[in-house]
Amino acid sequence: MGIMSKETVNAGAEYNTIAAGTKITGDVVADASFRLDGQINGTLTCKGKVIIGANGSMEGTLTCANAELLGKFSGKIVVSDTLSLRSSAVVDGEIKTKVLSVEPNAKFTGTCDMSAAQAQPNQQIKK
Repeated sequence: MGIMSKETVNAGAEYNTIAAGTKITGDVVADASFRLDGQINGTLTCKGKVIIGANGSMEGTLTCANAELLGKFSGKIVVSDTLSLRSSAVVDGEIKTKVLSVEPNAKFTGTCDMSAAQAQPNQQIKK
């Protein structure tokens, strides 16, 4: 596969793929789900699910709907729904997510914010 390609995975879902041995420095924006088996230093913004494979690594900021980490991550993760840290994951940094799933032996050093959505600025609290 090339540096960036789309492959058809289960049920016809499309994934952008960064292959092992490929390193990207800078900002990456993806509409479709994304699999990282190489390395990214920078920002990854994805509307779908991001999977960082066991040999994949990222340093920077990850923003997406769902994420599954098997490899290494350092920086800030913002996931609007579910973040899953698999047993081989090594995460160092800041996490903001709605749901966090951590398998035994996953390593996480940093902070995690799972607070509920804040009240809208125009809403008033009734006493």
